[in-house]
Amino acid sequence: MSDVKMNEKRVALVKAVREEFGKDRVTVTRRELQSIVDVEPRVHSWPTWLVNKDALKIERGLYHLPDNNGMYNGVATVTNVPATVSNASATVTNVPATVSNASATAAVMMAPSAIGVMDNQDSYVPEKFLGYVPYGNFNTVKDVIKSRIFYPMFITGLSGNGKTLMVKELCARQKREYVRANITIETDEDDLIGGFRLLNGETVWHDGPVVTAMKRGAILLLDEIDLASNKIMALQPVLEGSSIYIKKIGKWVHPTPGFNVIATANTKGQGSEDGRFIGTNVLNEAFLERFPVTIEQEYPTAKMEEKILTNEFSKHGKEDSEFGTNLVKWAGVIRKTFEEGGCDEIISTRRLVHIVNAFAIFDNKMKAIELTVNRFDAETKDSFLDLYTKIDAGADIESLTASEEVGDDDQEDEDGF
Repeated sequence: MSDVKMNEKRVALVKAVREEFGKDRVTVTRRELQSIVDVEPRVHSWPTWLVNKDALKIERGLYHLPDNNGMYNGVATVTNVPATVSNASATVTNVPATVSNASATAAVMMAPSAIGVMDNQDSYVPEKFLGYVPYGNFNTVKDVIKSRIFYPMFITGLSGNGKTLMVKELCARQKREYVRANITIETDEDDLIGGFRLLNGETVWHDGPVVTAMKRGAILLLDEIDLASNKIMALQPVLEGSSIYIKKIGKWVHPTPGFNVIATANTKGQGSEDGRFIGTNVLNEAFLERFPVTIEQEYPTAKMEEKILTNEFSKHGKEDSEFGTNLVKWAGVIRKTFEEGGCDEIISTRRLVHIVNAFAIFDNKMKAIELTVNRFDAETKDSFLDLYTKIDAGADIESLTASEEVGDDDQEDEDGF
């Protein structure tokens, strides 16, 4: 616990932090403190009493948030510590005799020097995505993140429909810290929990994304979880909301209130029978069972998708609602054909955005479409291009050849480097 003496101004700052970032907040970052001070500089001055207090410092840029009596809880509270670990308290050294064993153990284990290399990042709150359009399960995921209740979610859906971006954007809007771990077949416990790394000629322990998120009370995103091997089972206790014991360094890590886990995948963890998502694996049923809910994310409706493309055009200072509408119609026909088994490829929302970006560069509709469908086989590519010309009467495949001709200006650029 802390011996911070609270006065009216200090209590007001703590209150402001909790009003802005959540009434249950028990930690605060340097960036969050700065934002409070910047908004009302005449009311709140920079809290040197908080950031310079060793007892309140968890790690670089992250601090305990005391209550009105100068006490804090949450991070330093030990819960559900298995009795089987008999030597856990043996790691405590130089602790005053007046402190109970449980509290002393927590105080030492959560000290900045106890676990991990110092983090140079003050805040993990992501930036908002300019022009983002909420759709699908946005409000459902929002309710979970906003509640700050530990409730793991498994979000599944075809690629390019905004699963990852939705989670990131919600964290930005809710001012929640966000830690993303990209999963592959090679991902193991060392990658997720942490391991020893070489730093300045010395081998030191470095926290992985899971431990970082747990300590900061952040949202942990396990992206492409269905690419994982059975090594992902190391996260079983994490998905139960339990503390984890890091055997390599003999330390406990306890989840800070607000910590949650969200996984995204193209499948439901049962593999991909059609071979579209090569490399995806059948995940252990016990692992999947740790996710209380599975959310199926679809592509946005035509209306929402048109709005997404309109916002994307705006980013480039362009306005072409007709082109955006035609692209959405084109993608809709292809998706319906895909669902009926008439073709093996699909046009995602992400690919439509790529087309708009290509159009902003080349100012040629058909070239923008061609470049972004070149990844498909020749037959599929030609059929997709032909389909678009039927939807957009003004589009002409022959314009592609003309656009490739080198003009005088291009020759000048080439000669002059």
